[in-house]
Amino acid sequence: MSMDFNFLMNDIATQARKELTDGGYKELTTPDEVTEALAKPGTSLVMINSVCGCAGGIARPAALHAIHYDKRPDNLYTVFAGQDKEATAQARDIFGDDHLPSSPSFAIVKDGKMVGEIGRHEIEGHDPMSVITHVQALFEEHCSEI
Repeated sequence: MSMDFNFLMNDIATQARKELTDGGYKELTTPDEVTEALAKPGTSLVMINSVCGCAGGIARPAALHAIHYDKRPDNLYTVFAGQDKEATAQARDIFGDDHLPSSPSFAIVKDGKMVGEIGRHEIEGHDPMSVITHVQALFEEHCSEI
């Protein structure tokens, strides 16, 4: 039996995208969408999505559960590393030189500047609840009550 790798990857990526968009995240797939979205005033959570196991088992569940909190960002965005490469590169460019590219990861952008992040090293090998707590700590520091 032969499997088409691209077919399999497209299916996995489609499900990974849908998981976040069904949860209220707006997908940014082009550099222009990223630039426009992250220039908005207020706070934005950007989840850098990927197809790896720690994204599916830890980061995406954390992204979906962390937003049920007293404080949260004005906007929820996602870019998909390895799939929407130009959009991801644009987001990382906006995050600045201090940002270490990693996926999955989270960034808090406030008024066009990254003010906090959670890298892959703070996701992989950690349980979802600790990542949720870490994301919510960023909300506590940078976001307003809803």
